[in-house]
Amino acid sequence: MSESEKPKRRGRGGREERRARGNETAPSKPYVTRKIPCFEVLDEAGYQLIEDNADTILEETGIEFRDMPEALEILAKGGAIVDGERVRFPRGMCRSIIQASAPSEYTHHSRNPEKNVQIGGKNTVFVPAYGSPFVFDLDKGRRYATLEDFHNFVKLAYSSPSLHLSGGTICEPVDVPVNKRHLDMLYAHIKYSDKAFMGSVTAPERAQDTVDMIKIIAGDNYIDSETGRPRTYATSLINANSPMTFDDTMLGAAKVYAENNQACIITPFILAGAMSPVTVAGTAAQSLAEAMAGMTFVQLVNPGAPVVFGSFASSMSMQSGAPTFGTPEPALVLYTMAGLARRLGVPFRSGGGLCGSKLPDAQAASEALSTLMPAVMAGVNFVLHTAGWMEGGLAMGYEKFIMDVDQAAMMEILMGGVDLSENGQAMDAIREVGPGVHFLGCAHTQANFKTAFYRSPITDNNSYEQWESEGSLDHAQRANARWKKVLEEYKAPHLDPAIDEALLAFIKRRKDSMPDASY
Repeated sequence: MSESEKPKRRGRGGREERRARGNETAPSKPYVTRKIPCFEVLDEAGYQLIEDNADTILEETGIEFRDMPEALEILAKGGAIVDGERVRFPRGMCRSIIQASAPSEYTHHSRNPEKNVQIGGKNTVFVPAYGSPFVFDLDKGRRYATLEDFHNFVKLAYSSPSLHLSGGTICEPVDVPVNKRHLDMLYAHIKYSDKAFMGSVTAPERAQDTVDMIKIIAGDNYIDSETGRPRTYATSLINANSPMTFDDTMLGAAKVYAENNQACIITPFILAGAMSPVTVAGTAAQSLAEAMAGMTFVQLVNPGAPVVFGSFASSMSMQSGAPTFGTPEPALVLYTMAGLARRLGVPFRSGGGLCGSKLPDAQAASEALSTLMPAVMAGVNFVLHTAGWMEGGLAMGYEKFIMDVDQAAMMEILMGGVDLSENGQAMDAIREVGPGVHFLGCAHTQANFKTAFYRSPITDNNSYEQWESEGSLDHAQRANARWKKVLEEYKAPHLDPAIDEALLAFIKRRKDSMPDASY
């Protein structure tokens, strides 16, 4: 090989530029449409068995709907058998109601219509982690989250093309009273991002605040002129209080959202062995029963309101009782639930990027990928907790967020499948090069080299000597520099000043109407 034919190593400046840019392939739309098949772990007989067992649970054991008489009345009118707070559903009732009215796909609108996302079908959206009271970074360690941290993570999510929603309660800003912080969180999603977001669910009145703020940003677009129904601007997380229980807080929020045609993710939140049986099949049957009961309630409140079938099931250490992540059993539950959701005909939500690690280390990376990959291969539509989750959900990590976003970007390319276009076949390159010569200088390589392979902004593939000369940084340290750079370069999206003023006035009125509270 002549000197001109040898691949040349780029200088340090080019490497740093590539690292700052990451992959140059811009997403063609603000969500992923998969072009690869979904992986199935059960055959028809297996799915039918789980569905039959779920119907038995609904019919014989029942589900408790606690502290909300109105919910019991709605369910009774819909055909359920109510005995105190225990509700039993005649065999097939839930499936019939859900399949009769729940949409298989829906559009989750954003204040920027170019960033509307499609939930369901072959589509996938990646969403940041949710609900952590602590944050972590390499500089300050673990600490309680503040509103400033919340703003930072909204900005990081906005600046990450592989995250398709701004998220919900990315972390809990403990420096703001509990009964008021939802207003600040919602405002942050609207002010510092123009991606779609999730609503508040910690009280029915907070769900109503979400709807009222949506009406301000949507204006005349709030009502769809063709259907006469509100457009969906929020997809919100309604957790079952497993095993086989819904409480009044979740039911009240679900009712508010359903009445206003906003989407509800009905999710059994299960630590298998404590909140469900230890087996995959038992956990799947219980999860299906709980989810169908919740989705049925939503459809009885407002037929046609969007619902997402949610599943969150982790294993646990039978020695300590601590949740464990990245183990094979929850992956089998996830694959099973995704197939059940497709058979039911509704969008499916699960988690990815989960870990129990306290640091952004090898355990964090291994467990995160071991939970993200099944979500991708199973065909999950709404991947919650994609980025930032640490310590079993107790902490939101800055470095972990960047590491996870990098993985999500790679998963998007994987779901894009194999390019079989004329350019993808690359026959012109093979004809041009022929035997015994490299492809580096051919026309096809020159035309495609910028976008041919994913280029991570944080991994290091240089020689040992180069890595050493640049400070011997590990993956977490490079992620540390990356999140700081992203925040430094952040520029807020435009927000109509009149809308901003109306939002701030609404927030002031609401805050003035309530005393500070810690609940």
